[in-house]
Amino acid sequence: QVQLLESGGGLVQPGGSLRLSCAASGGTSNSYALAWFRQAPGKEQEFVAAIRWPNGATYYADSLKGRFTMSRDNAKKTAYLQMTNLKPEDTAVYYCGRLVNPISSTIRSRNRYDSWGQGTQVTVSS
Repeated sequence: QVQLLESGGGLVQPGGSLRLSCAASGGTSNSYALAWFRQAPGKEQEFVAAIRWPNGATYYADSLKGRFTMSRDNAKKTAYLQMTNLKPEDTAVYYCGRLVNPISSTIRSRNRYDSWGQGTQVTVSS
């Protein structure tokens, strides 16, 4: 069973930046994706971004392209979400999820993910 440990959330002013980390431990699959989803108060959870192993392909929600960037550290099995020019509407709990044997058509589907982290709060406010 894989475990996902998230870190990096916090309070930031509008226009600021944060980097979230998702470290995976355990599990045996060599083909998987780590993704971020977020849930704002009173709203449904939405896809943010994802990165695949082993090929490193990245995927983004259309509305976030250009401000959010996924990267990874293979040795640490860690995915990073660099968030820039943050806006109050980015305020949410951000969850890391793992999808085994991902394909492009399913990578944005929350119900395909089999493991989740506890979530990390991101608050954008002045």
